[in-house]
Amino acid sequence: MSFSPDFTQQSPDATFYPARRRSAENVPWEPLQGDALRTEVAPEEDSPAELTHPDTSFPSLISPTVSADILRTQTPIKLGILASGSGSNFEAVAQAIKDGQLSAQIQVLIYNNPDAYAAVRAAKWGVPAVLLNHRDYKSREDLDRQIVQTLREYDVELVVMAGWMRLVTSVLIDAYPDKIINIHPSLLPSFKGSRAIEQALAEGVKIAGCTVHLVCLEMDSGSILMQAAVPVLPDDTPETLHARIQVQEHRILPAAIALVASGDF
Repeated sequence: MSFSPDFTQQSPDATFYPARRRSAENVPWEPLQGDALRTEVAPEEDSPAELTHPDTSFPSLISPTVSADILRTQTPIKLGILASGSGSNFEAVAQAIKDGQLSAQIQVLIYNNPDAYAAVRAAKWGVPAVLLNHRDYKSREDLDRQIVQTLREYDVELVVMAGWMRLVTSVLIDAYPDKIINIHPSLLPSFKGSRAIEQALAEGVKIAGCTVHLVCLEMDSGSILMQAAVPVLPDDTPETLHARIQVQEHRILPAAIALVASGDF
């Protein structure tokens, strides 16, 4: 007897995004079965590719819900985004703002890797990009002092770590208490740290996902703000599962930003 996770059951505080069949018309969402639970591979976070929109023909579960009022009607919050790689989550936030799905303004992108494609994305969106190469600083604290100075120069209110591959110190955390969030490709508290997707596959989990959380000194351990879950398929590789999770990252990061901006968390 075979068994697959039932993503059709949801709590009152969750949003269910069932799979859909694409159409030029506004067709109601409908679940798909079997081979339809596949997705084309999206670029990895460190891939210098443009933000794509993979086939979303698979079920997902996102919790909590965020009302449209929170997403769109509040005063725009000023964001500083930190990224080390491709910057696809940076672009997802920028697109959400453009589409009227998030009331925010990106003040600055800070990146630590000179080759990070995130800087190219920032230029495309007209966002100032500041390189702070961690190799140029004697300590993590020195780097964080410069990050804080840069964020303040750009009048940042909320710091978003979107693929920021550096541990932060109390210098940054104390400068923005409860105003730093991070997105991580696992259902925390499981699979903290690097190579989270590979960890999940190695353990044989049947459900994976991503988490947006407040940042604290302990890695990937701050209060959880929002999570999205997806099924793990029998033939998944790190690349295919990453693609499925990344679709959800691009959904929940803008929503989590709105949640923090509203103070309702």
